[in-house]
Amino acid sequence: MTRAFKSPLKTDFYPAIEPTMTGMLPLDEVNTMYFEQSGNPNGVPVLFLHGGPGAGASASHRQFFDPTFYRIIIFDQRGAGRSTPLGELRHNTTPHLIADIETLRQHMGIDRWVVFGGSWGSTLALAYAEHHPVRTMALVLRGIFLCRQSEIDWFLYGIKNLFPEAWHQFANHLPAHQRGNILDAYYDILTNPDPALHMPAARVWSIYEGSCSTLLPNPAVVANFGSDRVALGLSRIEAHYFKHHIFLGDNFLLNNIGKIRHIPTTIVQGRYDAVCPIVSADALARAFPEAEYHIIADAGHSAFEPGIRGKLIETMEQLKVRFG
Repeated sequence: MTRAFKSPLKTDFYPAIEPTMTGMLPLDEVNTMYFEQSGNPNGVPVLFLHGGPGAGASASHRQFFDPTFYRIIIFDQRGAGRSTPLGELRHNTTPHLIADIETLRQHMGIDRWVVFGGSWGSTLALAYAEHHPVRTMALVLRGIFLCRQSEIDWFLYGIKNLFPEAWHQFANHLPAHQRGNILDAYYDILTNPDPALHMPAARVWSIYEGSCSTLLPNPAVVANFGSDRVALGLSRIEAHYFKHHIFLGDNFLLNNIGKIRHIPTTIVQGRYDAVCPIVSADALARAFPEAEYHIIADAGHSAFEPGIRGKLIETMEQLKVRFG
């Protein structure tokens, strides 16, 4: 079911809150996961999945959820944010991340939870639900990314059609003879152990994505993408996942959609999303007609676009009625 909205009924974030619990959970001999809990410890569990891969979560992500109703679980995926080591690529694949979510669920003593994710977070949410449908109460998905090669190619080359200035800054960080294979060239630089080489490239890659993420220019979003922690985790891990085709089979998510069509699902997509164009959300909605599909007419990619933010919050309010 497709619904187009210009402005949703509710747009305000919940007030900022602090975690009631934080921890570092060892995953293997290399990786340790940062996780936190906030809100109502006896409430309906909701898991927030950040984008990227590699972007990490932030304090503002807690504010999508009513803290009197939801038990809010947030973690930084392998190599991202406060998880250690930052930018680590060893043992870092989509199957690892799916297993990490289950490790965290069991560690927190949670039976089932609502899974909420945007951009790469929508990818991981779908992949997790298809592997563990029994553990997934509902899905709330934003800015759909289905991991297809056409979507990766769009990010590397196609955005030039809408954001040529940002793309030229991205491509021109490379020597002219390497611009025909942007992914391999960036991967080589980003995995170089010398920070004098990989950090400038990381900032250029990350700022490119941030510059294309909102309908109107948003310097605060771009500045966040340009911070060292976001830039290194995002650029290095994205290049790693893109180079390895996201560690999922071709068209895996749509091919396995039948496993989750019984799960209550909401899709929220900005009409003018340049990072994850609407064609992917359209493909998901057509394969999953039971899902509620909301097109936000005046929005780009970011979860902080007013229309997207409001529809996500409104969706979580509606789920309170379902699960209350």
